Amino acid sequence: MNFDSESENKGNILLVDDVPENLQLLSHSLLNLGYTVRSVTTGRMALKTVKVKRPDIILLDIKMPEIDGYQVCRILKADELLRTIPVIFISALDDVFDKVTAFELGGTDYITKPFQMGEVVARIENQLTIQRQQRLLERENIRRRETEEILYQSRAMLASILNSSLDGIAAMQAVRNPITGEIDDFACLVVNPIIAKAFNSNREDMMGKLLLKRFLANLDPQLFHEFVNIVETGKPLKRDFYYPFGNSLWHHFVAVKLGDGFAVTIRDITGRKQIELALQDANQKLEQLANLDGLTQVANRRCLDRRLQEEWKRLAQEQQPLSLILFDVDKFKFYNDYYVHLVGDDCLIRVAQTVQQIVDYPASLVARYGGEEFSVLLPNIDSAQAIKVAQSIQQAIHAQAIPHAQSDIRDIVTLSLGITTLIPANDINPDTLVALADRALYNAKQQGRDRYCVL
Repeated sequence: MNFDSESENKGNILLVDDVPENLQLLSHSLLNLGYTVRSVTTGRMALKTVKVKRPDIILLDIKMPEIDGYQVCRILKADELLRTIPVIFISALDDVFDKVTAFELGGTDYITKPFQMGEVVARIENQLTIQRQQRLLERENIRRRETEEILYQSRAMLASILNSSLDGIAAMQAVRNPITGEIDDFACLVVNPIIAKAFNSNREDMMGKLLLKRFLANLDPQLFHEFVNIVETGKPLKRDFYYPFGNSLWHHFVAVKLGDGFAVTIRDITGRKQIELALQDANQKLEQLANLDGLTQVANRRCLDRRLQEEWKRLAQEQQPLSLILFDVDKFKFYNDYYVHLVGDDCLIRVAQTVQQIVDYPASLVARYGGEEFSVLLPNIDSAQAIKVAQSIQQAIHAQAIPHAQSDIRDIVTLSLGITTLIPANDINPDTLVALADRALYNAKQQGRDRYCVL
């Protein structure tokens, strides 16, 4: 395998993991999908490798000998030349503290083992898309700054580039009322072909004409007063505006004082606007992935912890109840061992989606807490209502009648549920709610499972 090949590929990825089996699985899968892949087994090797050839993305394991993933990320983010490389952490750790630490150190994403290749590829593609769009935006911003520098040159220099510029350029002279001295309109001193075309005219016919005020009346009448302000105060004006013209929709202009008038340059930014929208969409998808459990498609532990903190603060002010239901699938290990893990995954998906459909209270949240354990956060719901929700969940899972041949409780999948309700207070830790629900869940298991307990 030639890692120095310059042939086109979907992206250059560096894999860092001290487990050769993980490296082999990821490397083989990504190579087959068209990525260029390099693999190292230690943090020190990773730091040397990125300096030899900069990767597009680093997939970084956390638990490694000598230098762990957190230390590697900290060193990368401290290097001016390497800090922009996206780092996606991959680890078997599933504690929310580890994820928060990863993001605080500058990690862009976090994948929990065991991973699914579809999820890995989706997260890699999101980062590559964001990189490409950021590069395009940077080039566009460089072009804009270059144009703005031109605006401060002399009128002679402005005139010399009019015919070759791809941007619209014009110079306007103030036409003042002879009695009051106030600006009534602007006359065209210089316009280039781009501007003339926007006015559906030619340059010669526009010279000396009072066209601006009438044109702006259909676009944005307030703009005329802002152009007057440029002349009176000398303060430049920059703005994006929407004006359909040919294949162009969005434009950006920069106007600066020029004598008793102003010079303006107008650029088509339709492409940039489209890139910005695509980047916004990519960021929204990334945010969804960061808060979504990859298997069951309900909220993940990170999302639950954040929402619990938010609702706790809100309800502490309102002095309204907050209920939490913790539940897990009874005898799930036996289920997994008997039906194999893929069937076990399908079982968890069915349970999660069934509960998601049932729980439709405002601001409620169904989340995967870990493994076969799930949670239901119920703001503004008292204990009696929470019990009804738990009963509905239990009945719905019974109705699914998912076979469980290895259960000594029933021959179908059942749940054990723990319920607790508190009135939040600022001097009480929100984790208290979780601890009580967890103890109620433990009681339900001790009493024979396939039931709920309240604490």
